[in-house]
Amino acid sequence: MKNGILASTMLALGVFSIITTEIGIVGVLPELADRADVSISQAGLLVSVFALVVAVSGPFGVLAASRFNRKTVLLLTMAVFALANIVYAFSESFPVLVVFRIVPALLHPIYFAVALTAASALAQPGKETSAAARVFTGVTVGFAFGVPAMAFLASSASVPAAFCIAALVNVLAFIGIALWVPTMPSEEHLSYGRQVQILRRPQLWLQLTVVTLVFAVMFSTYSYFADYLGGVSGIPSLTIGGLLMLFGLVMVAGNLAFAQLIKRGLLATLLWFLGGYLLLYLVMYAAAPSAWAMSLLVIPWSLLHSGGLLLGQSLIARESTDAPTFGNSLFVSSSNIGITLGSALGALQIAVAGTRSLVFVGIGAVLLALLTVGVSQTIRRRTPPRQLAEHE
Repeated sequence: MKNGILASTMLALGVFSIITTEIGIVGVLPELADRADVSISQAGLLVSVFALVVAVSGPFGVLAASRFNRKTVLLLTMAVFALANIVYAFSESFPVLVVFRIVPALLHPIYFAVALTAASALAQPGKETSAAARVFTGVTVGFAFGVPAMAFLASSASVPAAFCIAALVNVLAFIGIALWVPTMPSEEHLSYGRQVQILRRPQLWLQLTVVTLVFAVMFSTYSYFADYLGGVSGIPSLTIGGLLMLFGLVMVAGNLAFAQLIKRGLLATLLWFLGGYLLLYLVMYAAAPSAWAMSLLVIPWSLLHSGGLLLGQSLIARESTDAPTFGNSLFVSSSNIGITLGSALGALQIAVAGTRSLVFVGIGAVLLALLTVGVSQTIRRRTPPRQLAEHE
């Protein structure tokens, strides 16, 4: 049990280092643009290309990686991310910077899928959800500490120092995985055809739709956290930084709480999650002009936000028990599509009706998600028990 906890903790450290690398670049874009002699809009490609590559390449990359030892794949990913951070610390060539966003982005969904599968495989029976929650803690800690730390290091020391520290975290994760994650043979017994076969299941596609909508619900407003709290509620930028930190800290606790709730009932937890967001967004719209009210709402907002990762992964895992790593890759892709969709619709909503109206995008996504859940449950009830058992 102790070795399993150590292994999942090291996997979480790897996730933390990936999130810090992926999102932390946002805080240093102006410096990178100046160094590479490009406009800030061109430098924005370094953010968008990463998310796009993750969303599109995930399932295909995981299929290709399924032939290799899982531990080897995990170690390779950490090594590539460390190299990418070193390149970002010193390179002045914009094309080189773009290439070293694309290459690690290709490995990002593979690491997540393999890490989730490995953590579940190493957990004691009945503890799989808790093991997955421990891995996802790397995401929440990354948002809470890793991303702000990159910006702080870049401003207080230098951009090269920030990326070198990020590379050091990659190296520490590499060492931890090498020491405490056991060798895990490839999934050669699962042919590509057999893994892809799960895509023939209507229930899987319905759950992928739900996951996409769940992440659209979450990121339609969270993507514009600072603009909403500052522009609508009048909260000072320094306070917003503290609220972002609080958001991440509460997410760590919420992530572990959702692990327990999901074990008691996945469907009930999903419905409470969606209902909670519906209520939250209605209250947010009413309370938006009040700085103190919105500051208080950050706590329930972050608690709800923390549930999306585990809920999404659990929904897909239930439909892909015979191809778990491929299933996890589909979760990574659908969640990134949801993030992209939510952010894009949020931007459109701001342009049309202003920042305060952002919550209506989330409300619309909640209603669509509830409709999809209803269709899924109707089909599930009509599915013969034997056929259902074969898929689960």
